[in-house]
Amino acid sequence: MSRKWSPQQLVDAELGTVSREVYVNQDIFQEELEQIFSRAWLFVGHESMVPNPDDYFVSRMGNDSVILTRDRQGQLQVLLNSCLHRGMRLCRYDQGNNRTFTCPYHGWSYSTDGKLVERAGELVGVPGFKTHYYGELDKKNWGLKSVAKLVNYKGTIWATWDENAPSFEAYLGDMKLYLDFALDHRDGSPGGSEMIGGVQKWRIPCNWKTAAENFNADLYHDISHRSVDVVGIGPGGKGRRDPTPNRVSISFKDLGHGLVGRAPYYEENPYTPIFANYPEVEQYYRKVYEEREKNLAGTMRVLHSVGTVFPNMAVHGRQPRTIAVFHPVSATETEMWRIYLVDKDAPQEVKDAARAYYLRYSGPGGMTESDDMENWCYATESSTGTIARTLHYNYQMGIGHAKPVPGLRGAVTTGEFTEENNRNYYARWAQFMEGRSWDDLMPTYDE
Repeated sequence: MSRKWSPQQLVDAELGTVSREVYVNQDIFQEELEQIFSRAWLFVGHESMVPNPDDYFVSRMGNDSVILTRDRQGQLQVLLNSCLHRGMRLCRYDQGNNRTFTCPYHGWSYSTDGKLVERAGELVGVPGFKTHYYGELDKKNWGLKSVAKLVNYKGTIWATWDENAPSFEAYLGDMKLYLDFALDHRDGSPGGSEMIGGVQKWRIPCNWKTAAENFNADLYHDISHRSVDVVGIGPGGKGRRDPTPNRVSISFKDLGHGLVGRAPYYEENPYTPIFANYPEVEQYYRKVYEEREKNLAGTMRVLHSVGTVFPNMAVHGRQPRTIAVFHPVSATETEMWRIYLVDKDAPQEVKDAARAYYLRYSGPGGMTESDDMENWCYATESSTGTIARTLHYNYQMGIGHAKPVPGLRGAVTTGEFTEENNRNYYARWAQFMEGRSWDDLMPTYDE
């Protein structure tokens, strides 16, 4: 069936407009699942979800249910949560521990144990194999579908269905530096973070991109959070968070990623107390600041408050320190996940204070997130009308004023407040929707 639209008609990045059909049209949504979510690198989970052999956690990639599991050899696996016999969902609980995945419909069972199978998810048990199938079923050809590529990046698990996809680090580009900031220990040493409090999951009646773009340097909506700032939910007692120094909006224009943060620098600002309402916690952050100064002395570093990795993962690097995922359900419904991070070796009082603050700020009951969700839901509802959906959204702030960011390949900025990041986000969306090859999708930079 031929399209009634083209990506170029929907997104005009040079003019700074995006058709409202992008957010409400179910046919466009279906094509997103094929062109974007079946090809891009997607966030699946965190290694903390499956600490032990045979642990599993049910996640999502696009609209597909997948099983994140740790096999008996300790290796992480991501498998489609669907029996190859009649499609039944294998894991119907969010998480658990199973030596095999057995279908409740007809009893086919699959194993990830490397001592029993050549590849994870291989079919090992078939009721009536000798009598009903006469021993003729080729079980090796009927194992669970696994992802084409999987990466454990500093505890975060990413995967893609596309065997031709570039490496995860190439896909990130220099956005990797800002993801590192969120995932690394506060003292600057690599990794060292862990999840606390499980995963918050809820559904909201909006398009997944509406949420994703919100964290792609849309500072212009700060007016929505004035009431939260007045209440002063921040850990320092003022506003909703302690300030991010020298912040600008940065867009990796060829990759679709973007953030609010600080351009590369080599020396830390003088220490400013954070979590000042919690003296013992503030003492911890003062200590790790001093250690960070030693660990990173003379080296380039970055920091950020919030950013988006194309297509549907956002990460807060400082306060709150969280991961958000925007799982597509339909053109006008999204399942949102929040994961909260702390230094793994932080004292318990630091973790407790962080958890209390994170929950005040984010999630379905968080005061700041509640503001955002109200905006997203009303914007979606008001864009579904017969006349309303013929119009376009305006993304023209800062057009023509982008300048390169020294030290970051392919990065540009127009200052603190801009819509450059989301113009480039939707330009990237259009490239994927055109079905371009990875050779065309991936930029090359002079080293």
